[in-house]
Parts: sequence; C-alpha cells; structure tokens
Amino acid sequence: MTLGALSALTADQQAIQQLAREFAEREIAPDAATWDREAFFDPALVVKLGGVGFLGMLLPEEYGGLGLDTLSYLVALEEIAAADASAAVLMSVHNSLPTQMILQFGSEEQKHRFLPPMARGELLGAFALSEAGSGSDAASMHTQAVRDGEAEGAWILDGTKSWVSAGSHAGVVVVLARTDEPQMRRGARGISAFIVTPDLPGFRVGRKEDKMGLRASPTVQLVFDQLRVPAGRLIGGEGMGFVYAMQSLVHGRLGIAAQATGIARRALELSVAYACERHQFGRPIREFEAIQFKLADMAVRVHASRALLHTAAAAKDRGVDVTAHASMAKLLASETAMWATTQAIQIFGGYGYIKDYPVERLFRDAKVTEIYEGTSEIQRVIISRALTHP
Repeated sequence: MTLGALSALTADQQAIQQLAREFAEREIAPDAATWDREAFFDPALVVKLGGVGFLGMLLPEEYGGLGLDTLSYLVALEEIAAADASAAVLMSVHNSLPTQMILQFGSEEQKHRFLPPMARGELLGAFALSEAGSGSDAASMHTQAVRDGEAEGAWILDGTKSWVSAGSHAGVVVVLARTDEPQMRRGARGISAFIVTPDLPGFRVGRKEDKMGLRASPTVQLVFDQLRVPAGRLIGGEGMGFVYAMQSLVHGRLGIAAQATGIARRALELSVAYACERHQFGRPIREFEAIQFKLADMAVRVHASRALLHTAAAAKDRGVDVTAHASMAKLLASETAMWATTQAIQIFGGYGYIKDYPVERLFRDAKVTEIYEGTSEIQRVIISRALTHP
C-alpha cells in the first residue's frame, strides 16, 4: 500500500508499531498457515509475546507491565492481527478482561501475586463468562458459587463455561458466577468474579470447539465440579462481578476492533499485490475499473475503521467514557473485516477460494469478530441507547 495511516502517532508509538511489525513478520507470519491448518496452539508464542512486553502493555510498571497508553497497545495489536488473527486474540483477551479486571478491581495481594507473571507471559489469562444457554444474555448464567462451610471466606463453584479462548492453556481464569440464592435471583447484581487457577481440585477442561476460523486459538469449555476457590480469590465486592466485566469490556471491544482492522488491512494489501501481478486479457487486472473500485472501497473502509478506533483510544486515555464509541469501533471494524475479506476473495477469483492463498484464512478469521465480545446486534443496541438515553 502507498497510502499511509493518518493518525498522528508519537515517535514512541511509531517505534512500538515497528517493533510489533517486525516481531509479527519474524515470529508469527511464517507459521500462521500451518497453525491454522493443524489447529495448533504454540505455547512458545506466549513466552515470546511476554518477552517483548506485549502481554503487559497496559499494566503499570509496578506490576511488571510497560505502562503504555491504549493507543500504543492497539497499534501493536493491529500488526499482530495482520500476521495472524489467532495470535491477536490471544494477546487481546489476555490484555483486556483478565488483567484489567484484576488491575482495576482486585486487591493489592491479587495484583502483586498474579499481574507480574501475567505480564511476563508466565501465566496466560482467560475470561469465562458465556455458557451454553447464556451468550448475549450473559446475566442469565447458571454457574453457581456458594460459601464453603468448612473454610471461612472460601467458595465452592459448580457449572460449565463455554467459548473460553485459550482456556486449556490459561494459568489464570477470571470466572463469573452467581453468588445470590437460587430462590432470590438479583440478575446482574447477583454475579461475582473469581480468580481461578487450573491447579484447584475440581477444575477440568472440557470440549474443544472445532472452529471455522481462529483455529490456532483454542476455544474450550471449562467445567467446575465442586471447585473450591480459596479465600482471597473473590475480585472486589460480592455481587459486583458483572458490573466489573461490563466496564472492562471496553478494552476488549477496542481490542477486537484492532484485530478486525488488522485482518481487513492485510486483505487489502494482498489484494493490491495480486491485482498488480495477475494478468487477464493481456494486462494486469489492476487496470480494470471493476478491480480499482473494489480496492478503493476497501481502502476507505480500512482507514475509516482505524480512524474511529484511534480516536476512541485517544479519548479513553484522556479519561472519557468511550463505551458507545468502543461499540462503534468494533461494529465498523468487524463488518469492514468481513466485507473486505469477501472482496479479496472475489479479486483473487478461484484462487481466493483455496487454502493455498491466505485470503481464504482471513475470510474465516474475520467472521467471528462480528460475534464475540458482543455481537454486531448488541453493539447496535449499546450505540442506540447512548443516542436515546444520554
């Protein structure tokens, strides 16, 4: 691409962008197709990401992080996503929900115990909210936590969580569970957040999903069978877990927007290169207006997605509530990724439909960005409520 990004990145942010691009090209891109084909998760990648600081970008230095701003993190995440969306979701989930919930609402003991090894890549973070019967209606969950009658302050968890990214390899899982009485349900206010580690008796990894895309990012069920959570693992106040999660989802949705932007950008880059080298009717297909218009529309949508994302990130760093704007960024970027990858396949023609060419993988990876961390429909609900209930 000859069109540069319009965001006014600082010298430090440009350096982070370059570091992420070089890391992605060296450590991720060469293996991305193989990881996808074999649905293989490489634990060494977690160590490598932690080694360059990419798993603690938003954590303060006192907890082993880099203490960077949101925009710096998202710039790096886009570069990782352009190489492999599966690697990007690992980085996104870890940096958003588990680390941010512990950082913002955890005790000092929890922060000092868990955040430094998470920042170093020694403990991978995961987030367990959804269940088989509660997706968009997450507050209708059934996983239950009751106080342990034998240990003061401890809890017993029972239930099954679904769609847990990297749950089979996580060292720290933030789990949402009901702590209200079954006969006295309080909705979202009856849900608490717990720090669960896989060494606890009663923790079991269940079914691994065979997914269409993001195949190198394992998505599993986590089963809790009379799992005893020690005292001191409750995050913040009892009954506040769902509130904490919704606040932390702002980070997650900005991360998915960056991931989707990276996918769309890569689809555009590959399409431009192919249009220049592919010849039909005696000339490169870039000279045909039908192809030119597709490339132009792809470029417009990619740049618009990045501009909205960077604007929201900068506002968040200024302390502005960007809940609705994070939803806007995720909505626009995810739908751009799906649209752009569809156009890329059309430009590649029959070659775009086979696994020998990377646009096929990009297409499959793009779809889930319209679904997880809040579907496009849920994002529209959030945006419309912000407009009608200021």
